[in-house]
Amino acid sequence: MKKVLITGASGFIGGFLVEESLRRGYETWAGIRAGSSRAHLQDERIRFIDLKYNDQAALTEQLSAFSARYGAWDYVIHNAGLTKAVDRRDFFRVNAGYTRCLIEGLAAAGCRPEKFLLMSSLGSYGKGDEKGFRPICRDDGQTPDTDYGRSKLEAEKYLCSQSSFPYVILHPTGVYGPGERDYFMAIKTIRSGFDPATGLMPQRITFIYVKDLARVAFLALENEAARDRRYLVADGDVYTDRAFSRMIGDILGKRFLLHIRIPLGLVYIACLCSEWIGRLAGKGMTLNGDKYTILKQRNWICDVTPLKEELGFTPAYTLRQGLEESIAWYRSRGWL
Repeated sequence: MKKVLITGASGFIGGFLVEESLRRGYETWAGIRAGSSRAHLQDERIRFIDLKYNDQAALTEQLSAFSARYGAWDYVIHNAGLTKAVDRRDFFRVNAGYTRCLIEGLAAAGCRPEKFLLMSSLGSYGKGDEKGFRPICRDDGQTPDTDYGRSKLEAEKYLCSQSSFPYVILHPTGVYGPGERDYFMAIKTIRSGFDPATGLMPQRITFIYVKDLARVAFLALENEAARDRRYLVADGDVYTDRAFSRMIGDILGKRFLLHIRIPLGLVYIACLCSEWIGRLAGKGMTLNGDKYTILKQRNWICDVTPLKEELGFTPAYTLRQGLEESIAWYRSRGWL
């Protein structure tokens, strides 16, 4: 039985990666911090490890001991990372620094996997074409305009520079599904009858359901030809922000929605105020400077041709099917 390590396993995406790994019959190791919740990691087949990312020597020793006892992992999915931070330096410390520490530790400990998959983001590409709305392509130059995106790109560059093991980098677009909280906020707002959209020009947005993203990860790991490659990940459909909110309203049974377009200047002020409050409270906020940059971007269309042609990926969920399943989950848990 092949072994797979999934870091960030206690998070939203991580939990579904663990679920997919178990479904495929892997010996599944969940990399989580000692104090992290295991609420969604209850399957008795899951094995746990708390990796010492902040100490290179200790991590190498830990990985050496693991390899001596169990053998190297066949696959590593490095999914751990920060999406919100009070101090921008934390993005680089965790998203880039911990990635480098793990890669160096695996190599130095002789715990080298057959393939290393980095869960990055479409945000590491930066702003898309907002005039002709040409899709972002994987061979485009990467010029991220957020600290989060820059920290992810730094991690990618180091992974591409090493030669200890083959790698795959995934760049998912907007990931949604049961338990996700940012899109859940939009669902709650629409349930109240309001549909606030940012900017006067409609956004072109794309999505990937979290279960489909987990499938993509294992398709990439198991495909021998997918070595030292990167893939933009989306379901292939494109929506406007208004069409997205209308779909949610229809699923919720809302007959009337008050559609409001908020000028980007006001959105910017709101994001800065929220970030300031977060700094005072020592808490990463959903609305912040990085989030404003994301909200003002009008083009999130991406080219998924390589994903379909090289990995044979066909999404199991349309956006509506995924939203229906997600909203049913939120209702069953009392979130709605």
